Amino acid sequence: MKLYYAQYSRAVRVAWLLEELELLYEIETFSIGDKALRDPKFRTFHPLGRVPVLIDGDIKLYESGAIIQYILAKYSAGQLQVESTDSNFYQYLQWFHFAEGMIMPPLNTLVVETVLLPPERKNEVNVKRATKLLNQILEVVEARLNEVAYLAINFSAADIMSGHATIMCAHHGIDLRDKPNCRRYVERLMERPQLQKAWSL
Repeated sequence: MKLYYAQYSRAVRVAWLLEELELLYEIETFSIGDKALRDPKFRTFHPLGRVPVLIDGDIKLYESGAIIQYILAKYSAGQLQVESTDSNFYQYLQWFHFAEGMIMPPLNTLVVETVLLPPERKNEVNVKRATKLLNQILEVVEARLNEVAYLAINFSAADIMSGHATIMCAHHGIDLRDKPNCRRYVERLMERPQLQKAWSL
């Protein structure tokens, strides 16, 4: 199994899961915006030249959520997921998909405006709108974490998805001082050695 990875990208989620499951994998590391990602050979793995990409035998898979679901289905033996017969299954599904459905769209806008674009092209209206929306979205996470320590009660792949997205909000300047549950949640996740390893590859 081989993971194509860039630090501070969604590829961290995949590496985090692989570390949690103690699976062996190779890694090829890029930087975000690396010209090598636009190479025609790499585009046979991902047509848009993005990471993460997972190669497992003849299987080439992109999209972090799809990769995580694939690894869970094939290699986890039930770890880090909630069975469909469990009364908490719907919460697991909801929070697994909350990352890409709710958090990441405005976070992507924030990253483009504050990291990827040159200063003269930065649009403050877009930054303010994305920041406001992310604060509203994180209030939903804050309310959930008032009831539980992890989004699906026990630590699971839902935390790898939406927990990582929450961490990235903080990393990109979203102030969590008025969201103590989110702040403690981020601290709790960042204490996990598996995430520390995934973050430092």
